[in-house]
Amino acid sequence: MAILVTGGAGYIGSHTCVELLKDGYDVIIVDNFYNSKPEALRRVKAISGRDFKFYECDILDAESLSKIFDENKIDSVIHFAGYKAVGESCQIPLTYYNNNITGTIVLCEVMAAHGCKNLVFSSSATVYGAPKKIPMTETDPVDIEGVTNPYGRTKLIIEEMLKDLYRSDNEWNIALLRYFNPIGAHESGMIGEDPNGIPNNLMPYISQVAIGKLEQLSVFGDDYPTHDGTGVRDYIHVVDLARGHVAALGWIGKKRGLDWFNLGTGVGYSVLDIVRSFEKVNGVTINYKIGPRRPGDIAVCYSDPTKAKEQLGWQAQRGIDEMCRDTWNWQKKNPNGFDNAD
Repeated sequence: MAILVTGGAGYIGSHTCVELLKDGYDVIIVDNFYNSKPEALRRVKAISGRDFKFYECDILDAESLSKIFDENKIDSVIHFAGYKAVGESCQIPLTYYNNNITGTIVLCEVMAAHGCKNLVFSSSATVYGAPKKIPMTETDPVDIEGVTNPYGRTKLIIEEMLKDLYRSDNEWNIALLRYFNPIGAHESGMIGEDPNGIPNNLMPYISQVAIGKLEQLSVFGDDYPTHDGTGVRDYIHVVDLARGHVAALGWIGKKRGLDWFNLGTGVGYSVLDIVRSFEKVNGVTINYKIGPRRPGDIAVCYSDPTKAKEQLGWQAQRGIDEMCRDTWNWQKKNPNGFDNAD
C-alpha cells in the first residue's frame, strides 16, 4: 500500500515516515525543503533500513503533483505540507493563505482526478481558539473569529473546506488531526526538530540554552492561576504523534467517512515543569528569567484525547521525562541541527 506524505522531510513528517516504513507501508515523500533539510530524508532511510521514493515538488505545482500520481499507485495521502510559524503568519498572511489553503485545494483536485480519496490532514488545536473549557474536546465549538492568528485560521478554513468536500462526495475518507504541542525527537537522536533561526517553541529553545547556543530562556509570566504560576500546555512526544497518523491511516482504510480527533496526552505541564524535568533527566542547568506575560497567551490548555483512544485505538505512551531526554539526545548529537551533518 503506497502512502504519499507531503512535507515528509519536516519535523513531524519525518518521524511519521519512519513509523510508516517500520510498519511495512511503501512511502512516497513530497517536499520542497522550504522548512526542512534533505539530510532528514537520508536519516529516515538509515533509521528505518528501508528506501522510499522522493520528489522535490511544491504542492502548488499541480502539473508536477499530477505526474507523481501518474507514476505511482497511491492509496492514501498524509498531508503535512504547509507553513506553520504563528508569528510569521501575522507578518505575511497572504503567503500563508495561498500556500496552505490553495496548496490543499490543488492536492485534493489532483487526488480526485486520480481516484485517490483517502486523506489524513495535519490540523492544529489552534482551531479552537481560546479554550471555552478544560480539557478541550472535539465537541468544543470552533469559530473563525476566535482563532488568534492567520496560521490557525488557515487550518480551520482547510478543515471546513474538507468537510464541504466530503459533503459533496462521500467517497472521501478524511481524518482531521488536531495536534497540541509536539516536542521530543526520535530516540536514536538522528532526527528531531531543527528550527530556522531562533526557535519560536519552548522545547527547542530550552535545548539550545542547554547546549550554549542561546544565553537564557525567557519565561513569559509567573502569575497565571496555575500550580507554579507559569502557563500550562499539553505536550506530546513527536513519535506518539507520528503513531497517531499511522492509526488514522488504519481508520480511514476502513471507509470511515470524515471525523476529527485531538492528538494530545490529556495532561498539562507548565513551562517550569518542562524546565525542571529537562534539568533532572539530563543533568544540566537551564538559565532562565521570568518576564511579563506575552499578549494573547492563555493560562491553561490541554486536551481530552478519549475520542482518539476509542475510535483510532491510539494513546500517547511517552511522558515528559522521555520528551526531555530525547530532545537533549538529538540536540547533543546535532548541535547545529541537520547543518554540517556528516
